[in-house]
Amino acid sequence: MIPFNKPYLTGKEAHYLYQAVYSGHISGNGTYTKRCQSFFEERWGFKKTLLTTSCTDALEMCAILLNIQSGDEIIMPSYTFVSTALAFIRQGARIVFADSRLDHPGIDENKIEALITKKTKAIVTVHYAGVACDMDKIMTLANKYSLYVVEDAAQAIASYYKGKPLGSIGHLGCFSFHETKNIQCGEGGLLAINDDQFIKRAEIIWEKGTNRAEFFRGEVNKYSWVDTGSSFLPSELNASFLFAQLENIESIQNRRKEIWQIYFEGLKHLSDKHHIFGPHLPQSATNNGHMFYLLCNDAQERSDLIAYLKNHKVHAVFHYLSLHSSNYYAKKHDGRKLPNSDRYTDCLLRLPFHLHLSNTDLKEIIQTITTFFNEK
Repeated sequence: MIPFNKPYLTGKEAHYLYQAVYSGHISGNGTYTKRCQSFFEERWGFKKTLLTTSCTDALEMCAILLNIQSGDEIIMPSYTFVSTALAFIRQGARIVFADSRLDHPGIDENKIEALITKKTKAIVTVHYAGVACDMDKIMTLANKYSLYVVEDAAQAIASYYKGKPLGSIGHLGCFSFHETKNIQCGEGGLLAINDDQFIKRAEIIWEKGTNRAEFFRGEVNKYSWVDTGSSFLPSELNASFLFAQLENIESIQNRRKEIWQIYFEGLKHLSDKHHIFGPHLPQSATNNGHMFYLLCNDAQERSDLIAYLKNHKVHAVFHYLSLHSSNYYAKKHDGRKLPNSDRYTDCLLRLPFHLHLSNTDLKEIIQTITTFFNEK
């Protein structure tokens, strides 16, 4: 079976884990944590970054930093992972779901303004598959209505919008280092802070509501409980593993983009013959090789293709179920139809994507998919 995902190791992870274990500092905010954070700040120009145990935690920090309270409204796409919404719901917010674009699963930027009310506090963008939303439109709306923008860049490391790194454009950005991501440490995340007003408080929230970070920098003579927060920082074990991946980001990214291009060239003929479409890449966005997906004509066709691939030892999967129709939130949704979001829920199929795939594997997958549609 060609697996959907298989985590890639650079070869240095065990070595850095060994160093972390025997350094005498295994808990968070040690040498490797600082190395990882410095890497992001120096390479992509974030004002401040904080490693977290997950992208979910980074999003929860955003909700706290923005002082989200009961009655506040947050606009976000329905076609996203539950964490995008959950982080704000936990603070009492009402989620206002926007539809996806016709040509891409990301939020339809032209549908946002009609959803803004006096209660709207923030817009949360999701850069699906590492492909940028139209951040100019979104930031223009945010400035017009005095709203915050949070970039859910879980899938968007090393991807850009008009030359700007994703996660650096909104007030706050969040990344994931889950094992399915380009750069991974099993479970992990990062909060990128792009607005100076949030930096000091973010450190406090990150350190369980204490000013511990200031104490260790010698800025105060003792630390105490000064705000809300939680234990959002990961251990040095996670950070050391992650640093081995970051050191090899160039080679990892180059190969992932090669895999994406092989899929694209091998499957683009399906759009003309069978109306099966792959990813759309706007001119303003770059491709970071996070995933490759196909859009089938309907849910049955997708189920048949998944089963056919499985019978030929290829593991492909569908992706998100739209949050507006989820068991938890359906009754709280305002009833608007979100046809594009529903279409991606029913029709989007993700193909295997990881660095253990050989060109022979890719050729086999492409040929199997082609045969499936030719036999229909």
